[in-house]
Amino acid sequence: MTAPLYRRVFLLVLDSVGIGAMPDAARFGDEGAHTLGHAARARGGLKVPNLGRMGLGNIDPIDGVPREAHPLASFGKCAELSNGKDTTTGHWEMAGIHVKQPFPTYYGGFPPEMMESFVREAQVPGYLGNIPASGTEIIQKLGDEHVKTGKPIVYTSADSVFQIACHEESFGLDRLYGICRVARKLCDERGVARVIARPFVGSHGKYSRTGNRKDFSVALPEEVMMEKLLSAGLESVSIGKVASIYSDKGFNRLLKATNNREILAQVKSELRRDFRGLVFANLVDFDMLYGHRRNAEGYAAEIEWFDGELPAILSAMREDDLLILTADHGNDPTHPGSDHTREYVPLVAYSKRTEKNGGRDLGTRSTFADVGQTILDALGVRQRQRIGTSFLEAL
Repeated sequence: MTAPLYRRVFLLVLDSVGIGAMPDAARFGDEGAHTLGHAARARGGLKVPNLGRMGLGNIDPIDGVPREAHPLASFGKCAELSNGKDTTTGHWEMAGIHVKQPFPTYYGGFPPEMMESFVREAQVPGYLGNIPASGTEIIQKLGDEHVKTGKPIVYTSADSVFQIACHEESFGLDRLYGICRVARKLCDERGVARVIARPFVGSHGKYSRTGNRKDFSVALPEEVMMEKLLSAGLESVSIGKVASIYSDKGFNRLLKATNNREILAQVKSELRRDFRGLVFANLVDFDMLYGHRRNAEGYAAEIEWFDGELPAILSAMREDDLLILTADHGNDPTHPGSDHTREYVPLVAYSKRTEKNGGRDLGTRSTFADVGQTILDALGVRQRQRIGTSFLEAL
């Protein structure tokens, strides 16, 4: 340990809030994507005075967000070094892992031999689906048959993910988690990034997902930033789905939250608690409710809601706190399809010191891993990540 400049760091990942296509976006079918810019345009301009004062409009032109001459925070954007545009790849890179080979996807469905093994080992009477689908739509389409037959609903997307939807009451939540563990073992043989339990309740025409989602991620290939914090005797707090993305490695405190409102409530609670270390939260609704569903107006409205929550967060911060806002990928709600988009992500770093001294332009960072390395340096941890350059001295 070295003398830390900060006692606490709050890392808030605004899931999928990208800020413009990367140079290689065309290779991913994402040329011209700009999540923030296109959401703002659909709204007739974003009304985000707090993010504006923090320098968001200085990163890239966004309708309704002018450049700020004297920003309260340092600002920039991060390129993704890894070969992907999914949740796991983005979060892993942020914490120091370079994903060189993309996780495999099964947009045409999982192979028959895999599904046969799943049915046999999970001891289920069969399966429904095995297609790419919207989670909210497929439970309406196949929910009745699932309840009648007991066959789990399996679906995927353009991400590397094996999702299983089952009725909490007729099938059982613990049983759903159990068959997800079976699927995780089968997915490990193929390198699939995530298995996700998607429980739902309700009846014909009125099925709805519950807050008991559970992710089962592929094992980490190396130590991540949060594990280094624990080794140094610091706290590492996960809010929402974050810990599951890292196979529950690197956290000594797990706080449950299922949507943006609950997540920020937990963040505010942690701001009131005395500790040394990191709070790491992912605000899922931007991606889950608005990006994948291609709801540009709703996406913009949710960003404006988040902006309205910022004053309470900033006022609760202490002199030795650091707040970092960023994202894990893009998900342009105006782009064809329903997949993530290959984009730069915004980077905003705020503390009472940056407010006092004025924010600085952090430029375009070459990797998301700069975030993790900066957190290690800010908290006085000597260990280095394999990739990433700290921007601490530039704040």
